[in-house]
Amino acid sequence: MKIIMLAGKGISAKYIFNGLIDEYKIEKVLITDSPSKKRMIERRIKNLGFYNVFNQLLFQILIVKPLKTLTASKYKSKREENKLVNTSIPDEKVINVGNVNSKKTIETINKLNPDVIIVNGTTIISSKVLNSSNAVFINTHVGITPEYRGVHGGYWALRNNDKKNFGVTVHLVDKGIDTGSIIYQKTTLIKKDDNFITYPLHQYALAIPLLKQALEDIALNKLKTYKKENAVSKLYYHPTFTKYISGLLFKGIK
Repeated sequence: MKIIMLAGKGISAKYIFNGLIDEYKIEKVLITDSPSKKRMIERRIKNLGFYNVFNQLLFQILIVKPLKTLTASKYKSKREENKLVNTSIPDEKVINVGNVNSKKTIETINKLNPDVIIVNGTTIISSKVLNSSNAVFINTHVGITPEYRGVHGGYWALRNNDKKNFGVTVHLVDKGIDTGSIIYQKTTLIKKDDNFITYPLHQYALAIPLLKQALEDIALNKLKTYKKENAVSKLYYHPTFTKYISGLLFKGIK
């Protein structure tokens, strides 16, 4: 079974790669470019409005950046506690393909001819890419779907007083945003000293064993998927500064 990854440049790709290589050989890791910040902001303004996007930018500047600095040692200890390894992916494994939906991405996938493509941290993958290969595309989503699609699913579950849905989903990839059929889901509890920066660490630690099980299922031709009936599906975006502060003050969600 030939396995490759199709990933963004975030640190989570390292966690997934290093978490799998003890049991599964990953032939290559196709690294995609992040969208331009200008284009991304323009798209968000079109979808969410100027006020919400400005408020999101305030959150990134006034909350996320200081939180990363102030809790750097805690983040490291939490990462080690969850046995997540951030060692760089070997250069010989990496192929830079540019845009996830580029011609080079399709050509590289066709050349490698994988059985499984593990997706992590990319932008939305087009139908053209998904249909270019017979491989099974699998994604790790740090949230429980379809209730918490989009970004920061763990944070939003806590923010919504829905602790039972703090977890992770391993699912097939389709042309929607986190709408693919579910393979496995698992939930967990966090500790009082966790915060917005450390929440995903617990989710990736949950995801790696689920990914291994999914790969075993594929190898044995026993992969089963399902959709939830009557579940409320909602797409979430980055928190705004005011939303985060109100959650912190009135609900204690860090």
